[in-house]
Amino acid sequence: MPSAEIITIGTEILLGEIVDTNARYLARCLRDVGIDLYRKTTVGDNARRIAQAIQQSLERCDIILTTGGLGPTVDDPTRDAVALAIGVQTEFRPELWEQIQARFRRFNRLPTENNKRQAYVPQGAIAVENPVGTAPAFIMEPGSRAIISLPGVPREMEYLMENAVLPYLRQRFQLKGIIKARTLHTAGAGESQIDDRIGDLEELSNPTVGLAAHSGQVDVRITAKADSEAEADALIQPVEDIIRQRLEHWVYGVDGETLEDVALKSVASLGWTLTVVEAGLGGNLIRRLANATGPFLGGEMLTGIPTPDELCDLAEAYRAARGAQVGLGVAIQPAGEKQDVHLVLITPDGCQQFTRPYGGPPEYAPRWALHNSLDVIRGLQANN
Repeated sequence: MPSAEIITIGTEILLGEIVDTNARYLARCLRDVGIDLYRKTTVGDNARRIAQAIQQSLERCDIILTTGGLGPTVDDPTRDAVALAIGVQTEFRPELWEQIQARFRRFNRLPTENNKRQAYVPQGAIAVENPVGTAPAFIMEPGSRAIISLPGVPREMEYLMENAVLPYLRQRFQLKGIIKARTLHTAGAGESQIDDRIGDLEELSNPTVGLAAHSGQVDVRITAKADSEAEADALIQPVEDIIRQRLEHWVYGVDGETLEDVALKSVASLGWTLTVVEAGLGGNLIRRLANATGPFLGGEMLTGIPTPDELCDLAEAYRAARGAQVGLGVAIQPAGEKQDVHLVLITPDGCQQFTRPYGGPPEYAPRWALHNSLDVIRGLQANN
């Protein structure tokens, strides 16, 4: 399988002023067609540094995808950078200039003189028309490799990737296989506990198994390379079965399933409804449940940090006022203090209280408490 690297271009990305969503999209596209992605790099708007990054990538991989830097302004240096990396000049393409002018005419606008910069590409490049924007893309083919330069505007980049670049890659590199990933979501256990049970599976070569830890949640990713989706599924399934057997109730969902959806399904399976009161979570638990589908009757943010007994009384009062069968209360100590998370769960069977110590970074405590709260709700079905 060919290998690839992504180079995201833009000083605003490098400085953290905007989030790079393009690289994530491109990485998934490459994965889905069976191309191994080895590196992602971000470079500011400097032609010399971009050219150096491209030259280094050419020594390591078959395909280089760049995004950004194809606009009309002086600080859009990708065309010059690619030409510099390959050792050629840029050249004006009249047909690209006509496409750009036609695009402006459709919007009853006139291009400015600097838009003409977008009709320049490195000598020998394959120009790629951009029907959804004003910045044409282009492809360079130094030897057996390919440098593909796409606009940075996500809508334009995605359109060109799907309609021009992926067909080109399939033909140029005779792509037949795919890389498919399945992600199992877990709650109620830490990364070290998960690793202790499935560490031997993390040494597999195909499919591979990897862990991604979040505050209060660990994802287990299974990735397989195969010639077809059916063959990839056949590789993934037995490994998934082993993981589920070993992790048991810690696994709550797969791929797009969310913990809040699973939690509310647990409530619904018992024919119950749910309310929550929270303190110290910034309303995030209420918002997550409100955006999910299920029997959630509302929540209330508390002022101050109540004691466990006070939390139980407040959760019960709000539950009774809304006529729900289940009331959850969660309170976390403010940053700087011992950050115990207090949880109360009120059901028709009575009130349970939990105290869960938190020892991580204070800024992650609300997220950790949120996942623990949802996990407590998820456990209702198993306990009834």
